[in-house]
Amino acid sequence: MTNKIFMLMTFIGVPLSVIGSIMHWPTMILFIIYCLSIVALASYMGRATESLAIVAGPRIGGLLNATFGNAVELIISIFSLKAGLIGVVLASLTGSVIGNLLLVAGLSFFVGGLKFKRQLFNVHDARHNSGLLMFAIIVAFVIPEIFSMNMNETKTLSLSVGISIILIALYLAALFFKLVTHRGVYQTEESEAAAENGHHEEPEWGKGKSILILLLSTLAVAYISENLVHTFHYVAEAFGWTELFIGVIIVAIVGNAAEHASAIVMAYKNKMDIAVEIAVGSTLQIAMFVAPVLVLLSLLFEKKMPLVFTLPELITMVTSVLLMVVISNDGESNWFEGLTLLAAYFIMGIGFYLL
Repeated sequence: MTNKIFMLMTFIGVPLSVIGSIMHWPTMILFIIYCLSIVALASYMGRATESLAIVAGPRIGGLLNATFGNAVELIISIFSLKAGLIGVVLASLTGSVIGNLLLVAGLSFFVGGLKFKRQLFNVHDARHNSGLLMFAIIVAFVIPEIFSMNMNETKTLSLSVGISIILIALYLAALFFKLVTHRGVYQTEESEAAAENGHHEEPEWGKGKSILILLLSTLAVAYISENLVHTFHYVAEAFGWTELFIGVIIVAIVGNAAEHASAIVMAYKNKMDIAVEIAVGSTLQIAMFVAPVLVLLSLLFEKKMPLVFTLPELITMVTSVLLMVVISNDGESNWFEGLTLLAAYFIMGIGFYLL
């Protein structure tokens, strides 16, 4: 049923997005059409990556989901950078971090926990990811904030570029560690059983079809994202929203819709290794790859983007990481832990709305 709704949204939304932008329809109508079309396209990306995940196994599957979920975020951010909307880009990165750790993980734990009293995932992966989260958010994001207080713009940008290169290098090393040198070393009985069960499951689409759908969806999202960015200023004025709120809540939710849906579906199917890998893996990819890449790409544009967040952005990200680390470090989840993460997200959402 939901697949039919998303199919309808895609086949109506994408042509309307093209026609509307050519014929200059009212901005508010276009904003709604663009957002719904991106969410519908994201569902196709989610289903395609789920099919590939069944073939590739839970770790690579989770990585694929995170990557293509973040492709939308990266595309929207690049066009926002081009338009000089640095505040929106930093806010959407913040929104992605707190959205993945609190909203996606929270909904996954909650929905899965309603069906299963106790859900298990790989405790070694959880602890490995905890260390990386602490490094990526608390070390790499707080350092520029503190040091930049006594620096001019040029030095702050140089510091940001240096940290960005280190983050990308460590992220690639983390992938090499997980997928090559230590692949299967920290496998638990539960994750082995889940991996075996995954091999018996039939993918919805074949490998070729999945890759084709991924590519077409990504191209369509790129086109619509460019147009979506130009509606932000008008929408902000119409609703009385700040750039910060649009970035943290709206762009982050629209941009990450694919993995939101995928993680919740996986949790409902009791595939918690993939659900957690999507939520946490996606956060790590945003912090250690997408954010640094955007800092480096901004050097090509007129307005450069240092890796310096506002205090509310920084504190919400740090507290999200600490809460997620405490909740996930035991390698199991239930609906109440999910509800706790969701409560934290709504508290932050109210704060950003009222700022």
